[in-house]
Amino acid sequence: MTMPVEQLWSLPETALVGAYAEARRRYAEKKFERDTQRARHEWMRAKLFVNTQGNVTERKMAVDVSEELARKGQEVREMTRDLDMLKVDVDVIDTMIRLRSARGASPVHAEETAEQPAEPDGE
Repeated sequence: MTMPVEQLWSLPETALVGAYAEARRRYAEKKFERDTQRARHEWMRAKLFVNTQGNVTERKMAVDVSEELARKGQEVREMTRDLDMLKVDVDVIDTMIRLRSARGASPVHAEETAEQPAEPDGE
């Protein structure tokens, strides 16, 4: 997390919204980067499958034992973990904004509702 929760809670609303926008921007960039890498990885797997000689089982085995594809797959998994951590940042800031807006609303008290005049019955 880029900032501790206590610091987020004490930020002014404009700075909190700015931090939320920045976190969303970083999340979107990392997600695009991860999805691009995932698509490249799948393309490399398909290309190796098509270019390998043998029956389907032999082709699948060649794809599964490829060290380069295994390394690329590990990179995609690590990018997914980093993306999940950014999503946590976005969610925490979103929760802070929601809690502040819920705290700022003035609740209706029972005494205020009792002071209102009762409506006459239409008998």
